[in-house]
Parts: sequence; C-alpha cells; structure tokens
Amino acid sequence: MREFIYFSNRARTAGNFITENLMDAGRMDIAIHSVIHAFFISHNMRDDVKVHLVFNGPPDPPKHILLDPKGQKTIGKIQISKKDIANLIKKMLYKYRPGQNTIVEPGFEIEKKSLFKLIEEMQKDGKEIYVLDDKGEDIRKIKINDNPVFLLGDNEGFNKKELKKLKSIAIPVSVGNKTYFASQVVIIVNNELDRRGI
Repeated sequence: MREFIYFSNRARTAGNFITENLMDAGRMDIAIHSVIHAFFISHNMRDDVKVHLVFNGPPDPPKHILLDPKGQKTIGKIQISKKDIANLIKKMLYKYRPGQNTIVEPGFEIEKKSLFKLIEEMQKDGKEIYVLDDKGEDIRKIKINDNPVFLLGDNEGFNKKELKKLKSIAIPVSVGNKTYFASQVVIIVNNELDRRGI
C-alpha cells in the first residue's frame, strides 16, 4: 500500500465552493488532478493507494479527507471526472461534523486534523514519510520502504516554517531537476513504485 498526502494552505474547508470555478476554491483543481492521477490508470483503477487531502484554507481549517476506495471500481461510485470528484469533495466537506471522524461512505472519511498530527500518527504506525522537495535526494537513488507515504504541496508548496519542520521529520526526495505540477509528481512517484514492485 502506498499513500499520498496532498496539502494546501488555501484549499476551501467548507463545501460551498463552485465546482465550475475550482481555481477560486483555493486551487481545488490541483487537488482533484492529484486524486485522479493517484488512483486511475488506463482502463483500471489502483487498489493499492490511499490519498489524504489536508486543507488548511478558510473558513474552518484544518480538514483531513481520507480517500480509500480499495476494491472499488470507482471513487465514491463515480467515474474519472473532475466534476464528479469535485462534487465528492464538496459532499465530504458538507458531511463534516465537529468533534468526530465522519464516515461519509465506506473508505471515505473526514475529520478536523492538522498535517503534523496526521504525520505523527502515521509515524507511530511505523510508516516512513517522504516529503517532495526540489532540494531532496533523487527518488531513483534512495531506498524506499514498503508502505511509503509521499507528501506534496499545492502550487504554493509549504511555507518556510512548515518545510523546515517537515525536513526534520520526513525524508526529502526530488523527482528531478524540473518543476512539475503536483499531479504530475504523483504520476512520477507511482511509476517509480510500480517499476520497483513496491
């Protein structure tokens, strides 16, 4: 099992965003493209991936959304579609209930949890966290343990304080000397893991 954490300091934390204007929802479009590229491959869907979306934008941060559709042929009974995934995220944000981890449907959960709390819990479970950073070690040269977790940010990435803390608790890795879209980074990481049989 491989996991991705997508983090955004701007993504909306309420479901009242307009699906026809995802850029104005804190670049929700980037999160959606990352979800699509994490799960979907040609004529099939991966069953060895979990995606965590951690949104830190207004009006009620932070929100942690778990997408774990293992064994399903669709995500939340939807096919590959930006609009459908946007509607799923909207639905999950609307279903959030303060003080609890809300199961919207099997494999789809939402709760109030910060990025660093999520990382802390994963590390307690023995998971190795890799943070995508252009100054990190080349992903093709590092050892990657089973059940890895890859953390990436939106178009603005992490602020200096966040990145400094992340580099102290996670392994910085790079996917090359070019700057890619977050969703493209997901594809590159998936490909590297596929080639290694992880």
